[in-house]
Amino acid sequence: MSRFTRSIKKNSTGIILMTFAAFFTSLGQMFWKLSDAGINLNLIGGFGFYFLGAVLMIVSFRFGSLSVLHPLLSLGYVFALFLGVFLVGETIGITHFSGILLIILGVVLIGGGDD
Repeated sequence: MSRFTRSIKKNSTGIILMTFAAFFTSLGQMFWKLSDAGINLNLIGGFGFYFLGAVLMIVSFRFGSLSVLHPLLSLGYVFALFLGVFLVGETIGITHFSGILLIILGVVLIGGGDD
């Protein structure tokens, strides 16, 4: 078994939890944007999603190495970009797409770098 495979296996639960944490925090931020700076259900929902993401982040650290899991929060940028496209109608260009690929490549390389 390769070092990469061992690292993924060792940190798998933490990786999954941290990925969900990144998604929920970016979803919370999207709802904050949709609240249009008013006190409404979008703002409250945003706090709820962000809180859920923070709790998942804290729990995920019990299931893996900090040096592997914490950089996975950068997936939040990827999720935020896609949420912006699908919920707000933003457009992505080649620069954004290139950035997404680099972030995902970095996440894969760091996720397998425990050993």
